[in-house]
Formats: sequence, C-alpha cells, structure tokens
Amino acid sequence: MFNSLNRQWPIFLSSLTLACFAFIACSSTQAQTPPASPPYPVKPIKLIAPVAAGGGLDNLARKVAERLSKNLGQTIVVENIGGGGGTIATQTVAKASPDGYTLMISYVATHGTNPAVRKLPYDAIKDFTPIGMIGATPNTLIINPDLPVKNLKEFVEYTKKNPAKLSYGSAGPGTLTHLGVEQFKLASNIFMVHIPYRGIGPAFTDLLAGQTQVMLPTLYAAMPYLKSNRVRALAVTGQKRSIADPSIPTFKELGYNGFDGQQWYGISGPANLPDHVVKKLNLELNKVLATPEFAEQMASEAMTLMPMSPQQFENYIKEDIARWVKVAKDRNIEIE
Repeated sequence: MFNSLNRQWPIFLSSLTLACFAFIACSSTQAQTPPASPPYPVKPIKLIAPVAAGGGLDNLARKVAERLSKNLGQTIVVENIGGGGGTIATQTVAKASPDGYTLMISYVATHGTNPAVRKLPYDAIKDFTPIGMIGATPNTLIINPDLPVKNLKEFVEYTKKNPAKLSYGSAGPGTLTHLGVEQFKLASNIFMVHIPYRGIGPAFTDLLAGQTQVMLPTLYAAMPYLKSNRVRALAVTGQKRSIADPSIPTFKELGYNGFDGQQWYGISGPANLPDHVVKKLNLELNKVLATPEFAEQMASEAMTLMPMSPQQFENYIKEDIARWVKVAKDRNIEIE
C-alpha cells in the first residue's frame, strides 16, 4: 500500500500544480479585463444652443440633433440660452454634470473670439471636453458696389489713397466680423473706421445704404446680396474656395496668408466626460456628417463639413484662440 501511495504522490503533486497554474492564470485574466462601460445614452440628451431661437446656429443645432438622436436611439432636446454673446449658455454647460447628458454647440464666438478679447467666467479649454467638429462657413470681404474697385488689389490701393474715408461695419466688438477685418487691415497696412452694430442685420442695412462701405460677414449671410448684385465680394477666408461660390478667390490666393478664420461649429460637453461617452458621440456625429443628404443640405448653406476626432477638434480650438489673441494684441483690442 505504501508503495502504491508513493507511486501516486508525484501524479497528485503534478495535478495540484497544474490546477494552481490554471487558477492563477484565470485570476490574472479576470484582473486584466476592464469593467464594461455603462450603457450610453439611457435618457434624453440636452443640446444647448448659445443663442436665441431662430437664426443659423439654432437651425444647425436642430438639424444635427434630429439626425444624431436617430443614430443614438435617444431623444436630443435643443435648449436655447441666449445672452452675453453665448457666455451664459457656455457657463451653464461648464458647470453641468460630466455624464454626457448636457452638451452644447460650441462655435467661433464661445470658443474662439470671445476667449481672445474678453474676461470670461469660463476657460474655453480647461472647462470643456471637445467631442467633434461639425463644419465651418467662410467669411467673405464684401464692399458696396458703388466703390470704384473690382478686386482686392484695387481695393487696397484705393483705401491707401483715401485714408479714413472708408468705414466697415461689424456684428459687434470682438466678433469675427470685427477681428477678421482688423487682421486684414494689419496685413495690408490700410486704415478703415470700425462701426460696430448689435448684430449683422443692421450692419447689412447700412452697407447697402452706403453708410458704410465694407463688411466681412459669413458667405452664407452674404449670398442673397451677392446674387442680387447689391454687394461685391473680393475674397473669402479658408484654405480653398467655397463650393457655394467658387468664383470668389481666397485671401491666400491673393497673397494674404493666415486668413483661415471661419464661422465654425462643433459639439462640446463639460470637462471630464467619460472616454466611452466621448467616443460614442464622436463616432455617431461623424456618421451624421458622412450622410450625403446632410452634406448636400449644408453645402447649400455654404458650409463645409469638417469631421474630426476629439483631439483634432481640441487642437483646432486652441489654434483659433491663438489666432485671435494675436490679432487682439497687435490691434490693442480688449473688451470688458
């Protein structure tokens, strides 16, 4: 009997050793497996538009929300919060719970020009999680057609010969329509008087009446007036000509580099959004942008869709802020 046990003992030890290794391997595998991310979304999402109802940004927010909600299988409710040039809405989102159920349409004012010229109650980089870019509409330098110039070169020459006789309107101090012209004044070494308005509508009214001579609105806003020949376009911002009106050359083509500022729109959330939420939203947003019907609709509104990863979108925001910080510093622009 002793001999029998003696012979079986090595077999028992071998089996025990294998069992231990199997237990350790199993435990190790379980320890390395990350916990499953909680399902998202499981309730309606609020998408804040930092403007009053009506207008281009609100319209865009609703179109994106409609398509994105279908992709996510969950309702997306657009909530308009106007006031303070977008500051109130942006601050609201910055303070929201980072759970993916409060998002916003971030755009050039809230995360581009305002941070460059104003003291804000939020940090456009640290207080937000970039989710993805939607797209951008170029700005176009337009003039009253009564000016005796046909192109940008002639315009610069005419302005230099008639210093202080020309004025340009903007949608308000610190807006893209203001800073963009100041950037061009610096690059071309010309002078024009700035006439700020409370919105782009009144600025257009005075331009058409000849009270001002120059503006830099979005191409989309200018298109009705261009088609009726009530204004003349000299150049557009961006890297390439807009498909909405390819007859207008870019500033870059005409020898002015760095004029890439555009009226851009994206989606952001509060800081510290979970990675799985950001990835899910970015994936589904980019699917919306890839839809031919949506792309065609946006092209008719002079918008170029610009799908990006969250990191690419964050880099874009940083570069845009840096662009306008430089312009504001060079032109001594600071708004309380």
